[in-house]
Amino acid sequence: MSNHHLTDDFLRLPYEKLAELALTEARRLGASYADFRFERLRRQSIRLRDAHAETNIEDVEIGYCVRLLIDGAWGFAGSSDLDPAAVKATIKRAERVANASRPLLKERVELAPEPTYVDTFISDYDINPFSISLKDKIEHLSTLADIAQQADNIDHTSFDVDQVLENKFYANLEGSAITQQRIRVQGNLQATSIDRQTGRFESIRTNAAPAGRGWERFVSQYDYAGEISQLPSLLAAKHKAQSITPGRYDLVIDPTNLFLTIHESVGHATELDRALGYEANYAGTSFATIDNLDKLQYGSAAMTVTGDRTTPNGLATIGYDDEGVKAQKWDIIKIGRLVGYQLNRQMAPKLGLKQSNGCAFSDSFVHAPLQRMPNVSLAANTKDVTTDDLIAGVDNGIYIIGDNSWSIDMQRYNFQFTGQQFYRIKNGRLDGQLKDVAYQANTLEFWNSLVEVGGMSTYVLGGAFNCGKGQPGQVAPVSHGSPAALFKQINVLNTVAEANAA
Repeated sequence: MSNHHLTDDFLRLPYEKLAELALTEARRLGASYADFRFERLRRQSIRLRDAHAETNIEDVEIGYCVRLLIDGAWGFAGSSDLDPAAVKATIKRAERVANASRPLLKERVELAPEPTYVDTFISDYDINPFSISLKDKIEHLSTLADIAQQADNIDHTSFDVDQVLENKFYANLEGSAITQQRIRVQGNLQATSIDRQTGRFESIRTNAAPAGRGWERFVSQYDYAGEISQLPSLLAAKHKAQSITPGRYDLVIDPTNLFLTIHESVGHATELDRALGYEANYAGTSFATIDNLDKLQYGSAAMTVTGDRTTPNGLATIGYDDEGVKAQKWDIIKIGRLVGYQLNRQMAPKLGLKQSNGCAFSDSFVHAPLQRMPNVSLAANTKDVTTDDLIAGVDNGIYIIGDNSWSIDMQRYNFQFTGQQFYRIKNGRLDGQLKDVAYQANTLEFWNSLVEVGGMSTYVLGGAFNCGKGQPGQVAPVSHGSPAALFKQINVLNTVAEANAA
């Protein structure tokens, strides 16, 4: 946990007084359960074009919401009006929602029990990005971008940086009162090179994952300068790269690419609301239905995947979720077998479980919490297996680095992924860049073809700021740890040939 304190501007807000008022009113209305959530969300997005500042967008969102259970029905309402009279009006709106929804219920809402907590959690970071001036940020980012911009074969660069400071106060009728502060950042530079003879352009970007860190991510914790300095030579080689011949290949997939495959084919597929059919309209349900629990051979014995809300510097790392459940770690897939799901307090009893594993999250005070992904990660090998070791075991294959476009069906089953960089593997060695590569499989075929994972020396915590779900739509930050991994005989497409055929 960080040594930092809650920011003064948040401490000055009247969240504790408003919570007491809201919960007292909820009790008076006969709620069997009620919670109050106060949020202050501060965001800044900076974009540089060709090493010069192009846009800077800053906003602050402040408000609160109340959630009630009255006679087994949910009521919810939120407001940005901090006047005590507005709090009472918000409670009344939530009561009306509960009364209106009750006749439509097929079953009463029952919540898994959870101990009460009075606690403060502050995420682990060194430098609050909102303590750094915009001028200093732009100067530093421009210096980094200029490394690529000055190269002879780089025509354009763009550098996009996002920073978020999230404060939440949660209290419920059960007695919990939890204050939390999280900081997260993301930023990558993309470089574009144009072949003057053919007019063809190629682009490549850095592979820095978003992280639960502060401004130190850009100045010391990640080697942006070193990676950016390699982009010109990588782009020169990409222009000369051979187009892939379609077929089946062994794949060594770098964690900078594999994190996204984990997210789509494992993370979303093991959300219990999808498996139960509750979540369907936004990106579908899941093939991994609850009759498969403890039975389905999801992958090979080399595959163990955990859900974890405690991962150091993870985007989904938190002290407590938005239902007051303490952060924890658990198995989702163990030695290839499906053994767990992601839950909230309402869904845990449906699996006969006594407690939620803390996966409720809302991206704003105007939204009710949904079951959202924790940090979902593929375990590394206990042996010191390097990426070179994995490559050495391949006679005819491809090494894939970085994420790019992707698609997956509404059951989280059939999918296709591309990447940033592709290298031919021939007789255990890298043999030049390739292009136009996409790998295609279904979830069970793919993960059961996993032969070996790398050790911790290959492990990277990837992730995304903007995992989408729900109606109205919400976004959630989530990390996925992964080692490099070797998959046997995966179908590979030529994306240009496929596009021309279409």
